[in-house]
Amino acid sequence: MKIGIPKEISENERRVAIIPKMVTRLINDGHEILIEVAAGEGSYFPDTEYEQAGAAIVKDSQLLYSGSDVIFKVQPPQIQEVEMMNTGSIYLGFLAPMANLKVVEMMHEKKITCFAMEFIPRIARSQSMDTLSSMASIAGYRAVLIAAQTLGKYFPLMMTAAGTIPPARVLVIGAGVAGLQAIATARRLGAKVEAFDTRPAVKEQVESLGAQFIEMELVEDSETVTGYAKEMTDEFLKKEREIIGNRAAQNHVVITTAQVFGKKAPILITEEMVAKMQKGSVIIDIAAEQGGNCELTEAGKDINKYGITICGAVNLPSTLPIDASRMYSRNITYFFRHLYKTKDNILDFDDEITKSSCVMHNGKILNEMIKQAIQKGGANT
Repeated sequence: MKIGIPKEISENERRVAIIPKMVTRLINDGHEILIEVAAGEGSYFPDTEYEQAGAAIVKDSQLLYSGSDVIFKVQPPQIQEVEMMNTGSIYLGFLAPMANLKVVEMMHEKKITCFAMEFIPRIARSQSMDTLSSMASIAGYRAVLIAAQTLGKYFPLMMTAAGTIPPARVLVIGAGVAGLQAIATARRLGAKVEAFDTRPAVKEQVESLGAQFIEMELVEDSETVTGYAKEMTDEFLKKEREIIGNRAAQNHVVITTAQVFGKKAPILITEEMVAKMQKGSVIIDIAAEQGGNCELTEAGKDINKYGITICGAVNLPSTLPIDASRMYSRNITYFFRHLYKTKDNILDFDDEITKSSCVMHNGKILNEMIKQAIQKGGANT
């Protein structure tokens, strides 16, 4: 097949879906690779490296889309990009379907076979394809660096001629991939770290990284079968906020990572809790794009209230575009090779990875959640 890699058009997106090393691998599988001119520029992979790997450089996006059977992207496609896609073509990349139903409807009308990277199930067989985990790891690391830059004190314990300076105290809320990486990074910088999570399975992981695990009444079914956190009851959230509020007031940095797949992020830090924090403290809200875990968070903005800086962190992986592109490229290449592993390119819908990640195929919407959302909007599915 002819695989097209367009230049990302979303604001501040510096990643590219495929790096030159993966181009070689796909060409060895018998595919042709088309790269839009300067597609890798933001992540420091020049056109010359793609040409040396065997890819063809295409001078504009219209030619690239019209000449491709498959499109690999990072950011969800925008309306003008879907308009350029060939009818019956294939799309692999992030989709954010519930936030982009108009785009999904357009793709459905054009009978585009669509795979959403965020729908890949978190099972052992899919680890090499798990883009959410790859990007979350970068986000957790980057969040700590932003906190260290923003906080008006040292992270590590410092013994100086002017006296001993105690280490910064960091609270990480949510011990998923992003949270665990945040814990590890903060510990490397010398901070004293504690972490909170509703899932009992993560206590050992938190403690193995040298952080203290904050205990509460744990919920055994707090995780879905595919590895995502479940949405909790209002009563549970109230208890959760009480514990977090007490701990946040004792820390200099709070990093929030709590998200519920496909839904708005839960509010875990209220304005009242922010007001009780130590002046000069910092909140880095990784869940900002899903509404934020802090009541005061504004996505993409740094605000200061009650003497507390609240950073609405968005698209943190793009701030480390070299390694983010390398990781994403490997994930999407392994994913594509898993989907289309036979010469006749027939999809195996008995396979859990294929079935879970395919949003639509042959003019049919296969994901029930998306189908219902579109039907509510009056779309003919």
